[in-house]
Amino acid sequence: MKYLSLLIILVASVCVASAQEKPNIVFILADDLGYGDLGCYGQEKIKTPHVDKLAAEGLRFTQHYTGAPVCAPARCVLMTGRHLGHAEVRGNKDSGNGRIFPGQWPLTADALTIAEVLKGAGYATGAFGKWGLGPSVSTGSPIKQGFDRFYGYNCQRNAHSFYPMFLDSDEREVVVNKYPIPGHDRKPEGEVDADDYRSEQYSSDLVLAEALKFLDQSKDKPFFLYLPFLEPHVSMQPPKEWVDRYPKEWDDESLGGKGVYRGQNGYLPHDRPRAAYAAMISDLDEHVGAVMERLERHGLTDNTIVIFTSDNGTTHESRDPKFHVGGCDAPFFNSTAGLRGYKGSCYEGGIRIPCVVRWPGVVKPGSVSDVPGYFPDWFPTLAGIGGATVPEGHALDGIDLRPALSGEGTGDRKEPMIWDFHNYGGIIAIRDGQWKAVRKNTVVKKAMTPWELYNLDTDREETNDLAAKHPDIVKRLEKFWLDNRTVEPDFPVPDVDGKTELSN
Repeated sequence: MKYLSLLIILVASVCVASAQEKPNIVFILADDLGYGDLGCYGQEKIKTPHVDKLAAEGLRFTQHYTGAPVCAPARCVLMTGRHLGHAEVRGNKDSGNGRIFPGQWPLTADALTIAEVLKGAGYATGAFGKWGLGPSVSTGSPIKQGFDRFYGYNCQRNAHSFYPMFLDSDEREVVVNKYPIPGHDRKPEGEVDADDYRSEQYSSDLVLAEALKFLDQSKDKPFFLYLPFLEPHVSMQPPKEWVDRYPKEWDDESLGGKGVYRGQNGYLPHDRPRAAYAAMISDLDEHVGAVMERLERHGLTDNTIVIFTSDNGTTHESRDPKFHVGGCDAPFFNSTAGLRGYKGSCYEGGIRIPCVVRWPGVVKPGSVSDVPGYFPDWFPTLAGIGGATVPEGHALDGIDLRPALSGEGTGDRKEPMIWDFHNYGGIIAIRDGQWKAVRKNTVVKKAMTPWELYNLDTDREETNDLAAKHPDIVKRLEKFWLDNRTVEPDFPVPDVDGKTELSN
C-alpha cells in the first residue's frame, strides 16, 4: 500500500506545473533547547547571534509546540504529520533487536513521511544528526523512509556521547573514534577535568561537514535538508574554546555558582557546567551560521525557507536538586522563560518551543506571530511549499501554516491540538484556543490524576486550575480526545483503549 501511494505521488508530481522554481527547504531541529534559551526569545546570558539573525530576517512564533515532550515521539509526529493520538510512536522505546545500540521503536513500512512526499516531488532529501525512529535493519531506517542520504546517530542512546565509537552513514556503521567516550560516567571525588571526556573526533563537526557536503552536491536542484542537530542534549562536551568565552564566576561556588557537576544526575561530569551548557547552545548557533553561509555562497538564500525549532523543552530536575539532568541549570538561564515544567512534561515548559522561520519574499522580516501551531502542521505546510502531493485518503492532523508565515491569516485549525504521551507515567494534553486540559498517570492502570484546565490567555504559567469551574469544557475536550485517537497496541492506555468515559 505504501509503495502504491508513493507511485501516485510520483505521477502526480510530474503533472504539477509551476511558474516558479521550487523553494529549497532547510529544517533545523535542536535537541532539548528550552523556549527561553535564545537571544531572540529573551535569553540574556547565552550568545546566539545566528539564530537571532534568522529571527530578525524572518518570523518568530510565540506559541509553537513540539509533537511530544521527549525525543522519538516528537520526531515521529514531525516526520509523519500525525499527532500522538494517531502516531505510531508515542513514547521513547527501544526496538529490542539485541544490538549494542538497538535503535528506537521503528516506523512501519506503511508510515508516510514528509521526506517521501518531497522526494516524490523531485526534491533531493538528506538527514544529518539524530534520527531515533528505527534501526538501519528495520523499516524505520531513514533511508527506507524517504531520505537519499543519512549521516549521524540512528539510535538516540548512541547519541548520549559526542565522542561515540561510530556514527551511521546511510545504513552502515562507520567507526569515528578509536577511543570513544561513553555517555554516562560519575566522579564522586577528585578533580573533574572536561578534557578527560573528549576524544579525537567531535561528532557535531562530522555531522555538520556531511550536511554541508550534501548541500554542495544538491545546490542545482530542489532539496530538503533535515538537520536534527544534537545540541544542547545532555552530555555536555562542547568545544573548549566556547566554554572559555563564558565567565568563570558562573561556576565559582565562592561567587554564588553551583560548582563542579560530578555526573550525579546522569551523563558526564563537567568542571564548568553552566558555561558548558551555554557553550553547547552557542556551538549549535555556529552550525546554523555555517549552513546559512553555505546557502549564501551558492546564491540560494533567496529561494530557501529555513525553519529552526527544538524537539522539546530543556531538561528537568533529578536526584541532586542543585542541577537538572546532565548538569544543566535551567533556572540560572531562565530556560523556560517563566513557563511551567520541563522536558517530559506536557505543561508549557515541556512542549512550547522556540520556532523561527526565514523565507525571503514570503515572511516579513522581524515579524512575530502568536498563531498556535505544532509539529503535525509542518507536513502539510512543507508539502504545500514543495508542490508535493499527499495521497488521496491519507489523513494528516495538522494545518497548512503558510497563511501564518505570510501574515495573511492564521490557518484553518478546526480541531484541538492533542498530545497522547506514553512516558513519565503517561500524560494527555489537549489545547483548544485559550483552553488547555492536562491529565497525568494515564498509562498506570487506575491511577489517573484528575483533569486540570488552564486558560493560557490569562495564565501562561498554568498556576490556576479551572477544571472545577468549567466541567463542561473539560468534558468537551476529553470527548474530543477519546473520539480522535486510535488504539496503538505497542503504546497502550489501559483505562481508555475501550473509549471509557473518564471525566471527574
